[in-house]
Amino acid sequence: MLKGLDPILSPDLLATLRAMGHGDEIAIVDGNYPGVEHARRLVRLDGVALIPALDAVLSVLPVDDFVEEAIFRSTYRQERDRLEPVHREIIDCCARREPDRAVVPLVGADFYNRVRAAHTIVQTSEPRLYANVILRKGVIYP
Repeated sequence: MLKGLDPILSPDLLATLRAMGHGDEIAIVDGNYPGVEHARRLVRLDGVALIPALDAVLSVLPVDDFVEEAIFRSTYRQERDRLEPVHREIIDCCARREPDRAVVPLVGADFYNRVRAAHTIVQTSEPRLYANVILRKGVIYP
């Protein structure tokens, strides 16, 4: 345990977040996501739901402000603008931590391809479907 750090941030996850560079992306996915199949690197957070994991990561990860879009979520099937309850929770969590950033929906293959290219996938035990988010790492200014 460390002071000031959410205990959800495991040693493997902290090392991964620290190793990522500006512009690298991390996907935080639900328990049904094919993490092993899609991951270049996989960090498991068994027993942890998506929103607490997302909040913990956003507590230490700077989100990229060099680009217009840096936070992405999956969609319910091909319905880009449909908001499931978990999508509203993702948007609310991100708004608390990154109030100036929008959460951009990515449909189907666009989302999956971006996850496959991500630096790391964090697999949670979230049981809800379509509970997936991607964050693009920014910088810490001097």
